[in-house]
Amino acid sequence: MKNPIAESIADFLKRYHPFTSINSTNLLEIAQSINVIYLEKNDYLFKVNDQTHKTFYMVASGAIGLTITSDSDDILIDKCDEGDIIGLRPFFAKDNYLMNAKAREESIVYAIPIEVFKPIVMQNSNVLNFLLQSFASNTRNPLDKNHKGKLLSENVIYNDSTNEIQYYQPIRYTKNAVTASPTEIVKNIALIMTNKKIGSIIIHNEGLPIGIVTDKDLRSKIATGRYSIETTIDKVMSSPVITVTENLSIVEAQIMMLKHNVGHLCVTKDGTSHSQISGIISEHDIVVAQANNPGVLLKQAKRAQNTGDLKNIREKVSDLIQHSIDKNIPIKHICSIVSEINIAITRKAIDQAIEKLGTPPPCSFSWINIGSQGRKEQLLLSDQDNAIVFEDVRDERYDEVKEYFLNLGSIVTKKLNKIGYPFCEDNMMASNPLWCKSISDWKNQFKTWILNPREKQDVISTLFFDYDFVYGNDKLVKEITDTIFEHSKDNQLFLAYLGSEALKNPPPLGFFRQFLVESDGEHKDTFDIKRRALLQFIDAARILILDHGVKNINNTASRFAKLAEIEPLNAAIYEACEEAFLELVKFRTEEGLMHNTDGNYLNLKELSKLDKVKLKNAFQPINDVQELIKNKFKLTYFT
Repeated sequence: MKNPIAESIADFLKRYHPFTSINSTNLLEIAQSINVIYLEKNDYLFKVNDQTHKTFYMVASGAIGLTITSDSDDILIDKCDEGDIIGLRPFFAKDNYLMNAKAREESIVYAIPIEVFKPIVMQNSNVLNFLLQSFASNTRNPLDKNHKGKLLSENVIYNDSTNEIQYYQPIRYTKNAVTASPTEIVKNIALIMTNKKIGSIIIHNEGLPIGIVTDKDLRSKIATGRYSIETTIDKVMSSPVITVTENLSIVEAQIMMLKHNVGHLCVTKDGTSHSQISGIISEHDIVVAQANNPGVLLKQAKRAQNTGDLKNIREKVSDLIQHSIDKNIPIKHICSIVSEINIAITRKAIDQAIEKLGTPPPCSFSWINIGSQGRKEQLLLSDQDNAIVFEDVRDERYDEVKEYFLNLGSIVTKKLNKIGYPFCEDNMMASNPLWCKSISDWKNQFKTWILNPREKQDVISTLFFDYDFVYGNDKLVKEITDTIFEHSKDNQLFLAYLGSEALKNPPPLGFFRQFLVESDGEHKDTFDIKRRALLQFIDAARILILDHGVKNINNTASRFAKLAEIEPLNAAIYEACEEAFLELVKFRTEEGLMHNTDGNYLNLKELSKLDKVKLKNAFQPINDVQELIKNKFKLTYFT
């Protein structure tokens, strides 16, 4: 007997991808299993943190809004109309929904059961490829040239750059996989899995994988009585085992598991079953990898309830950095992503601190990061440098207002310290009265530093132009920037002074091109890459961009890129500086990740000959840019 409702749904489905690639028999089978959901305006289909459903959805009529919650407000990210697919997350990932799906008007939605749809997908490569491309490219319809709509509800990706990092970074997996021979009995295998608290064992023959045993095999084949616990494991194992190559990306691992309908992949040297076992990838590894992607970390920071939540997020950043370096993601790109996560963590820490104080800020204010955070160059756990700017208030309120912001600064900096950002040794933090001032006080302070550059030279070299707005009213920060440029324009004495400071440290090579290392102390015989190499580039970029009056470019590499654009005759020098600086940042980052330090001191004995050559080559632009500064500001004659 015909089912007119199912036939009507099938006719609707076949108008849209990926259902256009499914034959009429299978399409009708899907249509018969669909649950039709009616939503009134403002009804939710699913919410953030809801457990994933056993269905995904297609909008039949009306409109579904996808939103995220930020600072207690729902922010509309995308609107799904007729024919759009949403809620694919349970098809690919095991963790909860990352967005809200809410009806913007009366809507009808088709709920498609995954258990019915999945077998059909496995038999149809066009459908599978469509869904994988949709999920991996973050697009509802990858066949649409204009990429209409985004699957942001699936992955919380905020821009193309984070998308690249999330999906194409290599997945971390267990490299010392537990293995067993095919003649082992089931009882012994079960004991090994229990004692080692693992869910799978690879079965090998002379080091080559021939099968795999998982918890599922033991449940379905042993617990049911089909086989005795004395049976040899070759009778129970799943074979052949699906093998993949080393350095597999997250999306490639997802594709392989989905394609073969398995929960484990065996990693081998060449990706085939004819080479030695390197490790094993589980579904859990994919879930962990997804939990560490930039979009999810940003979202988690916005939802964090306490300092502990923020600390957990910051600890995941190191894995993100390592994954990105392993995949050769450009270091400049990594800096940008990590900086956004650091900012999100700081913003949430400020929100939590204001809540703890129990009263809202008495006036408008801005929180700024300075130093490496202000330049968006902080990858490792270097110390925090920050400040508060609050709007001018009446004299009789000044002390009371400043006291509030000092308390706020104290709570936030202590939170950041617990999260993993150490206190600044020089106390250049918002909890210090010197770094918590009204806008007028800050303007006067900067004016004094510029007109009398020999005073507070330690502050000048650290702070000037190396700050970044984080929280509050950005207009206050713009006022400071305007003041700085107003008083520094054509101020030759001030520029010459900064220039002379930038020339204090020459390239770090001796007469015979040997590295200049520390001669004594805790770091004896190591190379201080920050003091002897990075700071030269930082100082040079700062003064040169200042001389051109270019605002709002605080990152060292970005400053050199802008200088190359402004001064075509010196473009080659600036481009070399940008490349060399980023190379040094990468050296420092890899050192820090390897030894869990700030990465400032390189052990040259651990570097290969090629790395030492790369390091020395990165020093040459220091000499070139310092000569340029010397000539530009006539520092040969400066006294």
